Amino acid sequence: MRAAGSRSVGFGPGDGRGALPAFVPEPWAPAISRAAQHWNVGAALLAAQLMQESGFNPFARSPAGALGIAQFMPGTARAYGLGDPFDAPAAIDAQAHLMHDLLRQFGSVPLALAAYNAGPVPVQACGCVPPIPETVAYVAAILALLGGAGDDAAAGTGLKVRLVA
Repeated sequence: MRAAGSRSVGFGPGDGRGALPAFVPEPWAPAISRAAQHWNVGAALLAAQLMQESGFNPFARSPAGALGIAQFMPGTARAYGLGDPFDAPAAIDAQAHLMHDLLRQFGSVPLALAAYNAGPVPVQACGCVPPIPETVAYVAAILALLGGAGDDAAAGTGLKVRLVA
């Protein structure tokens, strides 16, 4: 039985799109759940991306020019109808829309993640996670989060994560 006020945590079959890892800050849970349901993308996947992209900081800025909680480049933001990348709920919806499209295009979570990070062209060129160190690390980090790393619910399970570049 869960404690009152706790959220379900799930990563395996049957966890549903609404299952969110415990590391998701409460203010972002409704937007992630809505976007996941609307775009038919796993909520845990979206949450892990947001953790890796910005640590859930809606005002994040990267040296490369990516902005907001989902770290959209300006051109990609425009392509997905995101007028203000610092509008976190809108950015989360655009992130889910983009991931929906990438998952449909590439048919695999690792390849869709690689395309989100490096763009689709390098992924199309090799049919793999391209050997770009940042992209390889990005995909590995998100897959580790999806496996429960960084989640209080996974503590004490013996889970060990080793990232190999």
